[in-house]
Amino acid sequence: MSDIIWPAGYVPGFTDNYCSNEVIVTGLDLQVLWSLLATPQRWPGYYANSANPRFYDGKGPQLAPGVRFYFETFGFPVEAEVVECVAPVPGQPARLAWHGWAGSTAEDRLDVHHAWLLEELAGGRIRILTQETQVGAPARALAQARPNPMINGHQDWLDGMVTAARQAGA
Repeated sequence: MSDIIWPAGYVPGFTDNYCSNEVIVTGLDLQVLWSLLATPQRWPGYYANSANPRFYDGKGPQLAPGVRFYFETFGFPVEAEVVECVAPVPGQPARLAWHGWAGSTAEDRLDVHHAWLLEELAGGRIRILTQETQVGAPARALAQARPNPMINGHQDWLDGMVTAARQAGA
């Protein structure tokens, strides 16, 4: 199976917080999943922890390399820029990643690398992996929180996306 591609400064184990969530499902269309993921305006419809997505510079509605966008999640107003975007093609995983940031002081600045991988597996299965690394004081606080809000929130995102894809296919 494929791995997330990590930029310098965001490699798991060397950041203040890291989370990883994965599901492997059958009976879903990879293109439907990609559309749900790569279109931020769709996120609030299946992921309650996402709000007010918008694009800058007249871009959108789908994410693409270098595109700047905004959304709110985990109580943070997140500015983001797409750093990796590879749509699904046979024989290679689809990839989406963005650098996101919030805050402006040492006490509230949070920088993240949030990456997604959608991969077709044998037997008609699809693997959906999302991983995020975080740097900054808010990341250190999130890493200590129990239950872990990042693990639980990202699992809700995965579960919501799978449910939405199943409903779209019905």
